[in-house]
Amino acid sequence: MKVVIAPDSFKGSLSGFEVCDIVERGILQVFPAAEIAKVPISDGGEGLVRLLLMALEGESVKIKVHDPLSRIIEAEYGILEGETAVIEMAAASGLPLLKKKELNPLLTNSYGTGEMIVDAVKEKGCQKILLGIGGSATNDGGMGMAAALGIRFLDENNEELEPCGQNLGYIKTIDQSRVDTAFAEVEFIIACDVDNPLCGDQGAAHIYAPQKGANEAMVVQLDNGLAHLGQLFEALAGRELIDRKGIGAAGGLALPLVGLYQASLKSGLEIVLDAIKFDELITGADLIVTGEGKTDHQSAMGKVISGIGRRGKNQQIPVVVVSGALEKGYESLFEHGIAAAFATYSNAKSLAWHMENAEQLLYDTIVNIFQLLSITGWKTK
Repeated sequence: MKVVIAPDSFKGSLSGFEVCDIVERGILQVFPAAEIAKVPISDGGEGLVRLLLMALEGESVKIKVHDPLSRIIEAEYGILEGETAVIEMAAASGLPLLKKKELNPLLTNSYGTGEMIVDAVKEKGCQKILLGIGGSATNDGGMGMAAALGIRFLDENNEELEPCGQNLGYIKTIDQSRVDTAFAEVEFIIACDVDNPLCGDQGAAHIYAPQKGANEAMVVQLDNGLAHLGQLFEALAGRELIDRKGIGAAGGLALPLVGLYQASLKSGLEIVLDAIKFDELITGADLIVTGEGKTDHQSAMGKVISGIGRRGKNQQIPVVVVSGALEKGYESLFEHGIAAAFATYSNAKSLAWHMENAEQLLYDTIVNIFQLLSITGWKTK
């Protein structure tokens, strides 16, 4: 019997790696001879670099970069198979790097993210960039990142502007004369799991800038600035960019990469599953076990559970969900390849108790599921 364990983390209680180990123990308690493959899954947000480095035995790179307020910090990214860099924007340009009183998307910039890209391409010779853009502290339309690559943003007096949100509206010219041609040869893939356009009511400023410290006036200024920058990049690219789904993620960070280098916006989960060759990993499996902290209707919207279900369904492998809790709407997962779903949570105890005892609860649930399979005469291939 071959079982693939591919969970998300149980946020607040267990990491994906811990979940894998607990589920493995439970399965082996009932089926000691089972062949187990463990692969914790991320949807491309926080933890992307660590996951792929561990899954694919990549190389960790630590360099000095500028944080969102241009202070020098150390940031880590990963290199897979010598030519693919995995970068988390949050490592250089993320909200956790700032104190609450420092949040101000008019002043923050994404320059440090660009520095990681430059190091990966220029110093390490990477030909592909997988860029996770969750948790950003910026709303500069990728202006800072692009500046690190050598792009200059000039005002009406032909003076170079500091790359930050408050200067978006003053850009007159985008100068690429100092950009190394090496970047044009790089494949950029951006992990993006939202559909927000660049500007407007559902754009980067209106939806995300308030959580980055923007008041109403700032939101209006940033939105107008992003619209202006979007028009400039559309003129350079010769195609529509502003209304493209997902380009408003992370304060519009993807705009220069999509506009100038034809970067693709993909589901973070699909990036991860493709990178770890998940389809090959599950080939010949009898069962896939996945799970997360709470499973509900949102789990069917491009999250780990539904993605694993679809991949299993494509190969006619049953997928079982074991999560901390099942809430209204989880039933829609049955349309995405999920064969059954179980929860470790009961109403007899508090949430805090369940989180404290998450390991034992998960183990007990797995043992019970596989005990049931054993007495039903479940056959292995």
